[in-house]
Amino acid sequence: MGRLLLSFTLLFSALSPISSDFVIEGIRNIQKRSTGKPVNDIEVYSVIIRSQVTSRFAHNVITSRAVNRADVSKEAIFNVDLPKTAFITNFSMIIDGVTYPGVIKEKEAAKKQYEKAVSRGQTAGLVRASGRKTEKFTVSVNVAPESKVTFELVYEEMLKRNLGKYEMVIQVQPKTLIRKYEIEVDIHEPQGISFLDAKASFLSNDLLPAVEKSFSGEKGHVSFKPTIDQQRSCANCTTTLLDGDFTVTYDVNRETPGNIQVVNGYFVHFFAPPKLSSVPKNVIYVIDRSGSMSGRKMQQTKEALLHILNDTSEHDHFNFILFDHRIIPWKDSLVKATPEHLEEAREFVKSIAVYGWTNINDPMLQAIEILNKAHANKTVPERSVSLIVLLTDGQANGGESNPSKIQENVKKANDGKYTVYSLGFGSGVDYAFLEKLALENSGIARRIYEDSDADLQLQGFYNEIANPTLINIEMQYPENAIADLTENSFKHYFEGSEIVVAGRVTDNDLNSFFVDVKAEGAEEPKKYTENVQLQSEDDADKQQKYIFGDFTERLWAYLTIQQLLEKRIFADPSEKANLTAQALELSLKFKFVTPLTSMVVTKPEEKDKEEETLIADKLVDGKDQMTNFPQAASLAVQYARRTSYQPPAFVDSDPHFVINVPQKSDALCFNIQEKPGVILNLIEDKQLGIAVNGELIGNKKTENDVISNETYFGRIGIVNREMKMGIEVTTEKIAVLDPNNGIRKISWKKTASISKEGFNLVVNKGSNVTISFGEGATFVIILHQVWKNHPLHRDFLGFYTLDDHKFSEGVHGLLGQFFHGISYEISNVHETDNPDKPDATMKVKNKLLTVTRGVQRDYRKDHKNGNNVPCWFVHFNGEGLIDGSHTDYIVPHIFSIAY
Repeated sequence: MGRLLLSFTLLFSALSPISSDFVIEGIRNIQKRSTGKPVNDIEVYSVIIRSQVTSRFAHNVITSRAVNRADVSKEAIFNVDLPKTAFITNFSMIIDGVTYPGVIKEKEAAKKQYEKAVSRGQTAGLVRASGRKTEKFTVSVNVAPESKVTFELVYEEMLKRNLGKYEMVIQVQPKTLIRKYEIEVDIHEPQGISFLDAKASFLSNDLLPAVEKSFSGEKGHVSFKPTIDQQRSCANCTTTLLDGDFTVTYDVNRETPGNIQVVNGYFVHFFAPPKLSSVPKNVIYVIDRSGSMSGRKMQQTKEALLHILNDTSEHDHFNFILFDHRIIPWKDSLVKATPEHLEEAREFVKSIAVYGWTNINDPMLQAIEILNKAHANKTVPERSVSLIVLLTDGQANGGESNPSKIQENVKKANDGKYTVYSLGFGSGVDYAFLEKLALENSGIARRIYEDSDADLQLQGFYNEIANPTLINIEMQYPENAIADLTENSFKHYFEGSEIVVAGRVTDNDLNSFFVDVKAEGAEEPKKYTENVQLQSEDDADKQQKYIFGDFTERLWAYLTIQQLLEKRIFADPSEKANLTAQALELSLKFKFVTPLTSMVVTKPEEKDKEEETLIADKLVDGKDQMTNFPQAASLAVQYARRTSYQPPAFVDSDPHFVINVPQKSDALCFNIQEKPGVILNLIEDKQLGIAVNGELIGNKKTENDVISNETYFGRIGIVNREMKMGIEVTTEKIAVLDPNNGIRKISWKKTASISKEGFNLVVNKGSNVTISFGEGATFVIILHQVWKNHPLHRDFLGFYTLDDHKFSEGVHGLLGQFFHGISYEISNVHETDNPDKPDATMKVKNKLLTVTRGVQRDYRKDHKNGNNVPCWFVHFNGEGLIDGSHTDYIVPHIFSIAY
């Protein structure tokens, strides 16, 4: 399904004047300040979203204009969600009539410019990913008194056909009334448009007239231009109705199986044959039933599997393999989808229970073995599609646990015979591992987001692969006239989808050429032949009047880059270097922000002042591509993505408190020195009724009966007043105190989970426990184990917070007080006796403190060694940084909470 997801939000807040005109703000900080209402004197007066779709290739321009009517500077924030499959091609700002455009650079060159800006103390920023299918682009600018600013963002994406339609979803969230709010979508499809529709989740009777849609022949048009009165949530309200999805769907005429368009020497071939008989499927569902799948996840999985069984065709064959640390096959072999077998399978699915930990290697190998036997014994049709669908919510920690070894084992056993689809359920999966596992075996990986519609996401994926109609498709083009082809052989074609191939015509004297498509159908071989007539230059020029530029060449480049980046994931090191070089060359040539490039926007300052730099950087799912930038103290303000990979605040080891400051791409840290037995309040949110406290323990006595002054957290207590629940975590066990169910104790020696409405707890054996309260707080507690007979050290705990923005404004505690940001400035950086630990002056809370550059360790990703977190260390128990004295945070009980 081609989904062009676009969420546009403009948020405004008043700030006191700052020295820089160009500020990149972090999401967490934005959420803190923004109320969704415009602040007096600054007005967004125009938001225009224009999308031009030509042969499935979408060129999108988002333009926003704002004016500051006050006599002091105010900050305007441009915030937009882009499709993850899209490439930004430009971002520019117009300030005081001067345009500052973006320039695409190779990532290393952008890095050097970034470092240069950082070293001078100038503004710099990055773009990061967010949401299911989107990545968030956010930039703010300080608008001078009685001045205007215009933002313009351009990006491109190819829409994919799914279930017989292309779909463009625009998430409309302006947050305030806008004088000129417009969405315009122009579609040009040379095959002709067969249907076009537009609707919105927020449409009221008053808003319906603002939507216009029409199509005729090759052209379609959709517009949405609500007046201010139509936007109002009520007659005299200042709040807006515009909050939800605006969806455009369409498809093209299918009079012929293929359509080839050639413009200026590049062609694009779209292939989607008319409805054919389905090829039988042989599907083995490899389902994770480990402890972390308990509760809602497993219930949604069962519901999805039951729907899938209801939609399974009688000519298909199927089987289930459940796994935790063991393998539980439903049957020893594939069975035909007869009514009797389907009914038996439904009862089996209903009986699935969760247990144990995650062994992915062995069930995958058994699935391949079952398919091998079925084909060898000819118990499945010769013309059939064999698929393995893996669903897991965790990382391999049972059986073979090395991800690379699992990938190697599956690839070797499969030997290219069967397609593997990897479905990663929730945020705890190793998605990079699943993606490579799928791509190496001709499949794809897909995230299933842990949400109320997770079962529908699973069903939706199945619907995409439910009806294969062709297998082993080969698209053949004349070798002496065509070059630089994108992928042109495919294992399957699924009903309602589309195959797209692009290439370059090398014979300038060519007037026409033939294309042959060969494939296997359900009952016989299939062959489609098309005679392509090249356009004359006059025809091409006429067509260019409607479409944007050389779209076939850009679409070819887009597809080629996507495929090169995909191949890099599982390529050998020598081949990977070549693929990288090719993708980089095309990214620079066609000005795409890809994982190999960055976009630099430079705004020169006034005479004798330096320039400011924005770097727009694309993220690969789960991997930050712009790493190793210096954590310079002089960095003014930087955009940073708040994700589970960088906990906003945590405490570990001696105990070292670490506060990440995304807007400065830096961190602050301090220690608390107290006696063993003292209980410290880490987080207290009276409004949410949540508190976290930690009890200190000391080291063992030495031979001289002298106790080391090092202390650690040996016990963590979490209390949720509203749920009347307490969780006590020690180095030996996890205890959940629930008045309705008594006390449940879980040992660290096994993987287990507890799930109920609004609460989820997952214990990973000997490693960590994750505790979540519904849509609110999430915590991770890490178990650090030492040698049992260690003469000095004891086991201890590390505590990490996630989703800190979910807490109320009044949250406090040694960690909690920093959840909504901390403002400080660093100056006078100078060397000390230790060149690795310079001192500096920090201005914070109207105090001047001497701080030292240091490094603490985050153990969440590397349980044994940890990852370095550079930070500015505040001495004397955080004095001057924390509110009051550290003794103010001593509490009497592990479950203490203020009322």
